[in-house]
Amino acid sequence: MSRHVERFEPDPESPVYVYVQVADHIAGRIDSGELRPGARLPTERDLAVDYGVAVVTVRRAIAELRQRGLVHTVPVKGTFVQR
Repeated sequence: MSRHVERFEPDPESPVYVYVQVADHIAGRIDSGELRPGARLPTERDLAVDYGVAVVTVRRAIAELRQRGLVHTVPVKGTFVQR
């Protein structure tokens, strides 16, 4: 995974919450094959820096991705793209 996310700019004027915008962007990266099944996502802090958002926003985005069945989190190990 790229360490710098260039294509994402949250739209604060959008009626869609920023955490959903982040989740949608990551989901798009999964759908495109950029993030492959079994790949480990960067830490929440690293994603927050990459996306230019707060850590709590990333936590909510990851929770959204878990609800969609796109990722799973293993305590202490990290969050991984579903196989």
